[in-house]
Amino acid sequence: MFRQTALLALALLPFSLGQVSEGFESGWDQTAWPTYAADCNQGGKVTLDSSTAYSGKNSMRVDGAGGYCGHIFFGTTKVPSGDVYVRAYVKASKAFTDSHVSFITMPDSAQGAKKHLRIGGQSKIMMYNRESDDATLPDLSPQGIAASTALPTGSWQCFEYHLGTDGTIETWLNGNAVAGLTVKAGVTNKNAAQWQRSTYKPKITGIYFGWESYGGDANTFWYDDIVVSSSRVGCAGGSPAH
Repeated sequence: MFRQTALLALALLPFSLGQVSEGFESGWDQTAWPTYAADCNQGGKVTLDSSTAYSGKNSMRVDGAGGYCGHIFFGTTKVPSGDVYVRAYVKASKAFTDSHVSFITMPDSAQGAKKHLRIGGQSKIMMYNRESDDATLPDLSPQGIAASTALPTGSWQCFEYHLGTDGTIETWLNGNAVAGLTVKAGVTNKNAAQWQRSTYKPKITGIYFGWESYGGDANTFWYDDIVVSSSRVGCAGGSPAH
C-alpha cells in the first residue's frame, strides 16, 4: 500500500518535479511507452506480464535475444531538461557474464547522432558505456571491477541513477551508492580514468529499458514502478521484494 501511495503522490507532482511515474497497473500504453530497437530487431520481445510485479499485479517483461540485433527496449522521451533522476525496480533472470550487455539505453545528443549512453554489465558487474568512444565506468581493471557490484538475479532490485548537467553520474542499488559508478565533483573515483578522459556532460533525449547484447548472451528482465524525475525519488518500500 505504501508503495502504491508513494507512486500516486509522485504522479500528482508538478511537471518540473515528477516527470514520469508508471507502475503499469492500467496496462501498457504503447504510445507513452513505445518499443525501441535501433537499426534492427531480430528476436527481442516486450510484453506486459501479470505473473510477477514489485507492486500491484503488472510489470513489463523484456525477452532479449543474443547478438546486437536481438535487442529490444521500451521507454519514454519525457526527460527533464536539467538533472535527470531515474528509479526502476528491475528483476533479471540470469547473472551478467564477462560479455558486454545493456539493460538501459539512452540516446545522447552530447555524443552525436545515433549515439547512446548505456547502462549494463561486463566482467560480471554493472557498468556504464559511452558509445561514441567505448569508454566504460568503471575502468574494467581488477580494481575497477571490485568498485562496482553485480546485479542480483531472481528478485526485485531498486536501481537508481542520476545524470547531472555538470557531468555528474551517481548510481544506487537498493539505496546504497555504488562507488565505481560515481563521477562527481569533490568525489574521487580512481577507477574512472577512461570516463574522465573527456569533459563529457550527457544530454539524453530518451530512456529505454530492455536488453542489448554485443555477444551471444540472452536474458529476460522485468521492470516495474519506474520514475523519471528532476530530483531523487529513492526506494519506496525499502528492501527488494520477491
